Amino acid sequence: MTKRVVLAYSGGLDTSVAVRWMIEEWGVEVVCVLVDVGQDVESSESFEDIRVRALAAGAIDCVIVDAKREMAEEFCVLAIAANARYEGKYPLVSALSRPVIVRHLVDQARKFNAHAVAHGCTGKGNDQVRFEVGTHAVAPDLEVLAPARNWGMTRADSVDFADKWDIPIKATKEKIYSIDENLWGRAIECGAIEDPWAAPPEEPYTLTRVTNTEPVEITVSFVGGVPTALDGVAMELAELIATLNARAGSTGFGRLDMVENRRVGIKSRELYECPAALALIAAHADLEDMVLERDVQHEKFRLESRWAELVYDGMWFSPLKEALDSFMAETQRHVTGEVRMRFEAPGLLRIVGRRSPKALYDYGLATYDAADTFRHSDSEGFVHIYGLGVKTWAARQGAKNATPAGS
Repeated sequence: MTKRVVLAYSGGLDTSVAVRWMIEEWGVEVVCVLVDVGQDVESSESFEDIRVRALAAGAIDCVIVDAKREMAEEFCVLAIAANARYEGKYPLVSALSRPVIVRHLVDQARKFNAHAVAHGCTGKGNDQVRFEVGTHAVAPDLEVLAPARNWGMTRADSVDFADKWDIPIKATKEKIYSIDENLWGRAIECGAIEDPWAAPPEEPYTLTRVTNTEPVEITVSFVGGVPTALDGVAMELAELIATLNARAGSTGFGRLDMVENRRVGIKSRELYECPAALALIAAHADLEDMVLERDVQHEKFRLESRWAELVYDGMWFSPLKEALDSFMAETQRHVTGEVRMRFEAPGLLRIVGRRSPKALYDYGLATYDAADTFRHSDSEGFVHIYGLGVKTWAARQGAKNATPAGS
């Protein structure tokens, strides 16, 4: 019986060539799975056109899965809870979609009785790690194939291969940019971007082109750490993200230009557009300032970077990440309230207001006016006891650090 492989299919050059290459070189049947995580397709084609391309390449079927709501409500929501930004910057655009795709690859592999899944990643990227480690965590019995790591073809070779087999691709031999996108944002690399000294070109940006030079104020509502409304209008999370991408992005907010450390050990220069992701994380973290107890918040700060690192490194389906999810979920019980954001071109975000029925901020304790309820006399004893250890050390052991008399 011919072996069957389920391929994570984007409709681009590499995955289209991978279909026919695996058929010819490995003698397998190929089922393509196109997971819609909010990526745009070219205006001249549709997901159905991409499905036709997969069949033209030789696939026995191409399954299209609408996973936008799933990604928002099961993946983005956890990233918001963790204020997740890899290396303090990148909000895990591509990294967040890969476990969604893995979940459906495995699901379709079971349905089609496949022995393996496959991806179109090269040997120097992060996504190969995310697809393969993720698959092995969910389905350790499945083999994971990586044809692009094996075929040794250049982009020009791949275009010629597609032409030979009459695969109706849109790619040419000149590749300017590589772009990956989903509802959480867009990742841009290659071309002039590969020179870290070169200013980023304007051409590849779409979400953050300035079309509105007037300030934009937006109030986002949270319930239990989950964004639920914009300006009082309730929305499902996927719709809220798309709306915020458009409104915040119109002022130029949401661009990142960074050199990051890939999991495979190299540094790469990356551009990102993620207005909604960055705005929601900023608003969420600001609301947490109002409601989280000090020690809980400080510990959460420490664990947030670890959570982001795990997801970046392809460890979504891992025991440590799941344990951290439980911690993050506990911290979100009282993260309910509203945050008012002001966006100003070009690309500035300021948080100008926040309120919560669960706030630990107490005006009477914080104010210096006549409404002050803080008992100032209590501070003398507190400060004395708090500093007693240092005072004792200074008196017994710290004389060399003292300022000489008369100096």
